[in-house]
Amino acid sequence: MAGIKKRGETWHLRMRVPKRYRSLSLPTEIHRSLRTGSEREARVRLPTAEAAVLAELDSLLAIGGHPHPDTAGNGAFAAAIAFATSRGMTYRPVDEIAQGSLARILEGIEALRPNDPPEAAVALLGGAEAPSLRLSQLVDEVERIRTHDNRFKSPEQIRLWRNPRLRATKNLQAAIGEDIEVAKIDNGTALRHRSWWRKKMAQSGQSADTANKDFSNMAGMLSAYFEDILMIDAPRPYAGITIRDRHAVKGRKLEMPHSWIVEHWLQPGALARLNDEARDILLMSIETGGRQSEIVDLPPGAIVLDAEIPHILISNTEGEHRREIKNVISTREMPLVGLALAAARRNPDGFPRYRGKSSYSAAVNKYLRQNGLLPSPKHTIGGLRHAWEQRLKAIGIETDDRGEMMGHSVGAARKREVYGDAMVLARKFELSQRIMLPVPDHLR
Repeated sequence: MAGIKKRGETWHLRMRVPKRYRSLSLPTEIHRSLRTGSEREARVRLPTAEAAVLAELDSLLAIGGHPHPDTAGNGAFAAAIAFATSRGMTYRPVDEIAQGSLARILEGIEALRPNDPPEAAVALLGGAEAPSLRLSQLVDEVERIRTHDNRFKSPEQIRLWRNPRLRATKNLQAAIGEDIEVAKIDNGTALRHRSWWRKKMAQSGQSADTANKDFSNMAGMLSAYFEDILMIDAPRPYAGITIRDRHAVKGRKLEMPHSWIVEHWLQPGALARLNDEARDILLMSIETGGRQSEIVDLPPGAIVLDAEIPHILISNTEGEHRREIKNVISTREMPLVGLALAAARRNPDGFPRYRGKSSYSAAVNKYLRQNGLLPSPKHTIGGLRHAWEQRLKAIGIETDDRGEMMGHSVGAARKREVYGDAMVLARKFELSQRIMLPVPDHLR
């Protein structure tokens, strides 16, 4: 337990070194200035100063290879970074310090205190060795350190998050011919990755978009590793690394004409051989404009039928039925009308057959295609969202209001700040009713 002692006109922290730090070469007592001549203020500052001293001691233990069991961190390297930060410095590896100015070397020496143990010099003069991580281990490590970012993702969403990143690391290994240490990835490595992709595109016809996703995923993972694990400014080896194909035609999902929906899908027997949950997800998609995942992954409780305006809640969800929606802007309430309301009443707890899976789209597209229920071979149910917006557009609904109903960023579209309140559910209900399709008796 620390106390205070006055030296001259200034109060100091005075603390005996706890037993757990006896392996460090320290005096039996530690004294730190509290930088005040007021005893009352000194007592106020004491707890913070004591915590800072103990944090430094924990870092020194970890640097020496003996971290305290209660201390979190990533070993000696992270501890060295933490200790340097506590002394008002940014940790730099010894090679970097040696190649820098004399002033930087002197800065580290001057930050040492008379009774500091050798471990302090390791931190202030760059002697801690960065942890070694191979490229093949990068995805697992990034997933570990970004657990909080991914906390809403379902197991299936985690799988879909991991797969393209695993593919990027495997492609990079193929490009350079080795499982390189992550810390050694530089611009030359990234250039070889790009060259490998150019050859692959020429041989197999893969798109530039696929290659650029590799580069983007590598850049993101490297940034996470350097900033969160090494705790240093992230180098940007993939800055400017891209492939542009001036002949590429940007793909676009074809809109599903609402006349086709009415004349083919809503006819008696058209959807009779489609399982009930798949049929009702399709009907809800038709009348809410929601993304397929937003409907498929609705957790129990997100379908609200007993409100004045029945609606669905589209938001991130934790717990047993956790799911992550596309972005914060997509958080919204959507009214249930017509076909969607009838489908929701048949499935008040959502769609357990498809929730948390990726099988819905393929199953329904296959059914529609085999039964001649798609306008062309290029059409898919992905065009339903576009069709719903076109129905809003046809009755003169402005872009901002359409965007808000669909979960798009109005601010991004305007390229400026958006003021005022969000659209209320009653207004969404009014607009949804105006474009509502007829509900045939067999689908009520």
